[in-house]
Amino acid sequence: MTLSSSISAGINPHHNGRWLALMVLCLGSLMIVLDTTIVNVALPSIRTDLGFSETSLAWVVNAYLLTFGGFLLLGGRLGDLYGYRKLFLVGIVLFTLASLSCGLAGTQWTLIVARALQGVGGAIVSAVSLSLTMNLFTEPADRAKAMGVFGFVSAGGGSIGVLLGGLLTGTLNWHWIFLVNIPVGILVSILSFFLIPKMQDEASGHLDVAGAVTVTTSLMLAVYAIVNGNQNGWTSSLTLGLLAAAALLLALFVWVESRVQSPMIPLKFFRLRNVVTANIVGVLWAASMFAWFFISALYLQLVLGYTPLQVGLSFLPANLIMAAFSLGLSAKIVMKFGIRRPLAIGLFTAACGLAWFARSPVAGNFTFDVLPGMILLGVGGGIAFNPMLLAAMSDVEPHESGLASGIVNTAFMMGGALGLAILASLAASRTGSLVAAGSDHLVALNGGYHAAFLVGALFAVAAAIIGGAFLRISGVPVSPDMAHGV
Repeated sequence: MTLSSSISAGINPHHNGRWLALMVLCLGSLMIVLDTTIVNVALPSIRTDLGFSETSLAWVVNAYLLTFGGFLLLGGRLGDLYGYRKLFLVGIVLFTLASLSCGLAGTQWTLIVARALQGVGGAIVSAVSLSLTMNLFTEPADRAKAMGVFGFVSAGGGSIGVLLGGLLTGTLNWHWIFLVNIPVGILVSILSFFLIPKMQDEASGHLDVAGAVTVTTSLMLAVYAIVNGNQNGWTSSLTLGLLAAAALLLALFVWVESRVQSPMIPLKFFRLRNVVTANIVGVLWAASMFAWFFISALYLQLVLGYTPLQVGLSFLPANLIMAAFSLGLSAKIVMKFGIRRPLAIGLFTAACGLAWFARSPVAGNFTFDVLPGMILLGVGGGIAFNPMLLAAMSDVEPHESGLASGIVNTAFMMGGALGLAILASLAASRTGSLVAAGSDHLVALNGGYHAAFLVGALFAVAAAIIGGAFLRISGVPVSPDMAHGV
């Protein structure tokens, strides 16, 4: 019997094939995570080559964000209804074909449409890969280790994208930041057939079309309003109108869900304490992570004068530390202490890293002003990410894990987008005030980043307090002898 047929017939909790399947899932997820940051490095080259204006260039990013944020919930629910492996393959194939279209794009509209399709494929992959991981690993120790690996890919992949984007754009051209996905996507698609099993308990049912349309449209409107809030103005009629329309559609969605027989999101999800708490924490944590990643990258590049390659290398210590936690240490911590205490300690440690960046000077030194913050953020992220994912997926039936995965991914997406919009606006406002007061340009720029780092640290502290106060151990798969540590 082949490996694929044996695991399709039933998942052996001790089967080594599960770890090979996890590698395939992580490789597919890494391709998606990399794409969110690798494009940023190449935007100047894309603008020059295709003749984008400053305003239209934003659509290279926004087209992806709109569909990615809008289709996360729908992608997760489709996985519950029609099979996680099937949807994972659909997402990978769509993302790969869209990447090919992006790489070959010779006009602005071709690239924008292809980026939107990339977002749909990326949303599907992100939504179902987490649920596949949860269903593949049911024993507490193995699940904690697997989720640690998956969490590292999600948390550390973005900074790898900056490094890879700088290399590809500098040595070849911007087309290759998309074309590099083609061989990876083909490899993941082939391996998925042989290594990722069909889940025995996959549910069948009918898609709640009205719920899917209302919530997807609501999320897309909200994402567009948030990512363009600084440009259009937060009190402009366009921004307020979009947010009002999103809220109205969300209210309509809740009304629909309370009346249909097979709702897209059963309202009982909002009564699951760990799920709700973990997603609130996820929103705050994503907001603080964006403060770390994007604002620190701006500090390194615009204040310290680092090249894109040097910026990517600066994140390497944090990535290595997160990798060390993800590949064993985090699982041991969760098995010994549960999810609540490590989550709170990890988030507080990350807050200290952001606070360290909030005092970084204009003439900063890497060893003293950058490295300690990176180490603290690496340790904090490495400790916290695993228990956060475990909490977000707890208290959920296996046949609803795709939806739970879609919800937590949506929380991260919305939290990151909202956090970045708030922090970028705060930084710009603070910089403007300092310039008006007569400060040097670099001093004023750095002062704006300080304000953003400080608020990002407060987001992380709030997440630590909420997680430490409200998470409970019930529903999270753990070993019987660890309850005393919670």
